This record gives sequence, structure tokens and C-alpha cells, in this order.
Amino acid sequence: MHAPTALIPWLDPATIIGTAGPWALLVVCFIIFAETGLLVGFLLPGDTLLVIAGLLSHPIAGSDHGVFGINVWFVALLIGLAAFVGGEVGYVIGHKGGPAVFERKESGLFSKKNVERTNAFFERFGGITVILARFVPIVRTFAPVAAGVGHMPWRRYTLYNLIGAVLWGFGLTMFGYVIGFIPPVATFVEDYIDLILLAAVGGTALVTLWHYLSERHKAKKAAAAGEDVVTDHEEAEELVLDTEVFDRAPDLDGDGKH
Repeated sequence: MHAPTALIPWLDPATIIGTAGPWALLVVCFIIFAETGLLVGFLLPGDTLLVIAGLLSHPIAGSDHGVFGINVWFVALLIGLAAFVGGEVGYVIGHKGGPAVFERKESGLFSKKNVERTNAFFERFGGITVILARFVPIVRTFAPVAAGVGHMPWRRYTLYNLIGAVLWGFGLTMFGYVIGFIPPVATFVEDYIDLILLAAVGGTALVTLWHYLSERHKAKKAAAAGEDVVTDHEEAEELVLDTEVFDRAPDLDGDGKH
């Protein structure tokens, strides 16, 4: 290890594995779960975190495994599982809560525009939005809830949710692991694993805080300008997707024809 480890002794890889290990993976899984299962999850930088999780799964000094202390296949599978469960929870929240889920005041944690953006994806791509949404920030958070509120057939939703979780959660984690074999990247990871971990933790916190403050500022600015910042019952009902939307073929070229 190079100088960074000497400057930050408590971030020595052996120390990290001994003290964090499975707990670090648990935190990553919770973040991925929250981004797809809780309405506040759109604040979290899931894509970047998945790639970094793959990089951090490379064997490092003092261990046969990476920071998480287990084989990358288990890391990717657990992250994929967290993504799948999150999607199922989001669907249940929407299905059980109904339109009332959208009845709330604009804030740093909720925006009617985010729901409308998600609905636009469903209008264009139909049911496979559940798969595509995994790769689109914000939309991946609201898509499960919107599908639940609109009563998308559960079996079809679960199939799409599983495919999306595998491609996104498992796939991006393994992608991060694979790019770690590129010589310059591998050397950098080996030498600066501590700073990568610090950047992952600190970066996630900073990006989340920035998103929250940005969204909250927009909500306050809209309220100060006299705009309607409360989604009432009637407006919430208008946000519910028609069931037939989920049966549409995707409009891939954007010409309005399915």
C-alpha cells in the first residue's frame, strides 16, 4: 500500500475487513434496497455504488477476498437480491397504499414531477419500464410504486422486477469487478483501496445530501412563488396509470406508435 494508508491508518484493508466486512456489504445492500423500495431512495447514487462495490470485491493485501470479505459472486448475488426485494416492497407499498401514496406536500423527499416523469416512461415503454427503469435515476425509485398503484399484474411485474434486478444489481456489480482487471485500474485499486472506500462512503453521503437540499430548495422556491405544492386527492388520482398501459408494446423510436 502507498502513502494514503499511512495517512489514514484506520482505513488499512486488513482493518477494514476485520471491522467492517459483512457490515459494509449490509450497508450497500440497504442502500440498493432503499433506492428501489422506498420513495426516498431517489436521493441515493445507486449506479456508482454498484460499480464501486464490484471494484472493492477484488482480493487485496491480507485477504483472499475484497473489502466485504466474501467472494464477488456472493456480493453480486446479495446486491441483486436487495434490488429485487426493494422492487417488490415498492410495488406492495403502491398496491396497498393506492393513490394516497402520492397525497403529500412537495419536499426534498417527494416531487410530483418525479411521479409524472415515471408515468411518462410507462406511457412510452409499457410494462418493460420496470426493467429499463433500473438504469434511470429517480424513475427506478418511483416505477415500483407507480406499478403497484396502477395495479400492474403482480406476476408480470415480479418477472420484470427480477430481470431488472439481475441486469442492474448483479450486472453492474460484476461489471465493476471485471474492469478491475484492466492493469491500470487494478494497480490503482490495489494501491488506493482505502481512498476508494473513503470516496464511496463520503461521496454517497455528499451526493445524497446535495440531492435532498436541491429538491428542498426547489420546493420552497415554488411555494414562495405561490405555486400549488400540495398533491391533493384529485391530483393523486390523476397520477394513477391505466392498467392497459402495462400491456403496451414499447415505443422505441419515440414516434408515438406502439
